[in-house]
Amino acid sequence: MIIGVPKEIKDQEFRVGLTPEGVQALSAAGHSIWIEPSAGVGSGFSDEEYRKAGAQVAASKEQVFRDAELIVKVK
Repeated sequence: MIIGVPKEIKDQEFRVGLTPEGVQALSAAGHSIWIEPSAGVGSGFSDEEYRKAGAQVAASKEQVFRDAELIVKVK
């Protein structure tokens, strides 16, 4: 399954739907994870941390929503 994680857009919402550890677990289970660029910055996670955990950083939010079969958000 392709799982997409967009950046939260609500004002003062800095959390992210998946941590790098969550990405690692889902990747190990055979899923593909697409992260919107800078989605985890507000929670202190860099795009590089997500890449190392097994995610791919999408080119845009539109790509995440277009290609993902499941979207994981905080709200």
